[in-house]
Amino acid sequence: MPEDSIVHIDFEELNKKAISQPVVSHIYTADPSAHVFNGKIYIYPSHDVENYIPFDDLGSHFAMEDYHVLSMNSPLDKTATDHGEALHVKDVPWADKQMWAPDATEKEGTYYLFFPAKDHDGIFRIGVATSSSPVGPFTPQSTPIKKSFSIDPAVFKDDDGSYYMYFGGIWGGQLQRWRTGSFNAEGNGPLVHLPNDNETALCAKVARLTNDLLEFAEDVKDVVILDENGKPLLAGDIERRFFEASWIHKYKGKYYFSYSTGDTHYLCYAIGDDPYGPFTYSGRILNPVVGWTSHHSIVEFNSRWYLFYHDSSLSKGITHLRSVKVTEIKYDEYGKIKTIDPYNPNK
Repeated sequence: MPEDSIVHIDFEELNKKAISQPVVSHIYTADPSAHVFNGKIYIYPSHDVENYIPFDDLGSHFAMEDYHVLSMNSPLDKTATDHGEALHVKDVPWADKQMWAPDATEKEGTYYLFFPAKDHDGIFRIGVATSSSPVGPFTPQSTPIKKSFSIDPAVFKDDDGSYYMYFGGIWGGQLQRWRTGSFNAEGNGPLVHLPNDNETALCAKVARLTNDLLEFAEDVKDVVILDENGKPLLAGDIERRFFEASWIHKYKGKYYFSYSTGDTHYLCYAIGDDPYGPFTYSGRILNPVVGWTSHHSIVEFNSRWYLFYHDSSLSKGITHLRSVKVTEIKYDEYGKIKTIDPYNPNK
């Protein structure tokens, strides 16, 4: 739900109709990456903070500085526990600002926090930090992952023990500036270097990680989303094409790649037979929420599936002050996810 549409919203009434409420309300959190470790849910969100940076399409007003880890015994809990600061930008030697959407995973008792941040040249890179505890504190590597760029890392562990990172975001996420394989600093504004409407849409990226999960084990590949005719989505297909917020989960042997359409405010998904894709567009998961962005994760808990997402209803529509929420998702008999309306409990 874009910012210019929130001025007439009755937020008290909206919150009464909302299908879920914030899991924490003492701080603002967003971009939730949820995982089950040792039978408990851990959420790795962005930590939104108040600032006086004007709204722009590069996301300059999203000036997050640190990460908190939340935990829940069950998605049915009304509130989550905040375990405090797990990592701050001042502790990351290569990072300058904008600690945007993170993710986490576990391997052999070590927990890995993956996060984007702008380096001292203003270029988004992806870093990794480690801990012996799922709640941190996390110790960062001194340099970002080699050949990493853009934003929104999401790490998926496949059934064979391989780990893959999916990442990327256009506009403020700078993905369009990497179309030639190196960073293009020419021009200003979020629309510079984007493909034309009749060209193939920019893709999220994927790379398998090394055994220590600290680097890419291969060259980065495109995550191609196909239409119903088997053709890659076009850049002008703004209600279906990838914008940011990659996530992947596996359901009944199929890979579900889900993502945000950004400026059109949908969470969508596509289904494939391989972690590299291609993926065929399959529908919408979540209709627009209050606030500009939509970002999520999907996790199974006790044989039921849950969507973790955010909106700006608690802050009454302030786009950079968001709150994590959770709701159950349902699949139909064909494996399609039933679309959720965030403010209509009857749908």
